Formats: sequence, structure tokens, C-alpha cells
Amino acid sequence: MKLVILAGGYGTRLAEETKVKPKPLVKIGNKPIVWHLLKIYSYYGINDFIICLGYKGDLLIKELNQISNKEDWKIKYVKTGLKTMTGGRIKKIQKFIKDDENFCLSYGDGLSDVNIKKLIKFHLKNKKIATLTAVKYKNPKGILLFGNQNKIKKIKEKPLEYINGGFFVLSKKIFKFLKNSKTIFEKDCLPKLAHTNELIAFKHKGFWGCMDTLREKKELNKIYKSNNKAWKVWI
Repeated sequence: MKLVILAGGYGTRLAEETKVKPKPLVKIGNKPIVWHLLKIYSYYGINDFIICLGYKGDLLIKELNQISNKEDWKIKYVKTGLKTMTGGRIKKIQKFIKDDENFCLSYGDGLSDVNIKKLIKFHLKNKKIATLTAVKYKNPKGILLFGNQNKIKKIKEKPLEYINGGFFVLSKKIFKFLKNSKTIFEKDCLPKLAHTNELIAFKHKGFWGCMDTLREKKELNKIYKSNNKAWKVWI
């Protein structure tokens, strides 16, 4: 099975780093975050990767080739456009997985110790078009619950909620839901799949972290330098 990585965005919320490099090249420890992601999947036997490029894609090709030459990886780089949306990027790699019934999909800025083999097995068992890894996330904001006439019934301070963790397994039927370069996977595709009962969640209660902001980058680096194994399943 192949892994498709969405690595073409501008990463504007991490502008301190992404002015000069694409977000997947921002380092955790001494390696880019995308390298960590590939190591996770490689640990579970997936070594065939398709990387959807966009913003500063040539830099990603150059650096990843330099640090991956000792790995048993097959990497296909696909230039999917600067302004292409997430669904459009997936659409543009359709021809490279035409012989596969299913494939994995991940964002280029998220890490987890989710068991990829169990995730794939869950997807195949349930026979849905898309399996989404749901992860627990502590919302940093308070949530208001309303009763009648806009009266506040309850305030949930920093609630723990399930969110989209970005580790997917998809059937090739997904391409029917991806129209063009403007298609947003999360907004235009996933809700339609949910409405037609073709989206299912694999609940993961272990480690998950993303790198949307400088604060989150610092937190991942802090974890990496500690004795906490976290996403480092290959160690």
C-alpha cells in the first residue's frame, strides 16, 4: 500500500519558519518533520510514498533526497500546484495509485503513534470509502452550551474532544468526490462521505501532535529531546 502526503501548503501560521522553507521541512530535532512521518509508516512496512508538492517544493525534494538515501524508500514527487486545494492535490495523484484499491493519506505536519497496521485492518474490515483517525484534543477555549432563549446552560472549560488527526486510509472510490483543483478535502469531500455513511472513525487514544504554530513546534521538539518515545515507534 502507498502513502500519499499533502505537503504543498504555505504554512502561514508558522510564518517564522515557512518564509524560507515548506512546513514539512521544519525540523524536529535534527530532521524535518516529514522525515519523522515517513519513519512512522516505514516501521509498519509502508515504504512507497507519493508527496504532493506545492510551495517551495524543489527545496523539499532536494533536502529529503539528501537525508533519505540510506532508507529503503521509494518516493514519487508530484508538483500539484501552488494554489491547489487539498482535495485537488489528491485528485492530481490519481494516476499513480490506479492499481491500488486503497491507499493511506497523511498531512505533512502531524505525528502520532497510531498503529498503522491496525488502522488499515479496521478500514478493510468496515469497507467504507474513507477511514479517519480521530484523536483526543484539549480545546484551549471554553465551550458554551445554550438552553432556551440563548441562556447559557453550561460552560465547559478546555474540553477534551475528538478531532480529525489526519491519518487516513482511503478507497480509490474517493476520486469520485474530488472534482477539481478548488476542491477542499476537509470541507467539500469529508462531509459528503459522512452524509452517505461512507466515513468511519478509527479512535486513537495514544500520542498525537501537529505543528501548526511556533508553540507547537517547540512542544514537539521538547518531547523529542525528552525520554518520551511519543511518535518514535521505530526506536
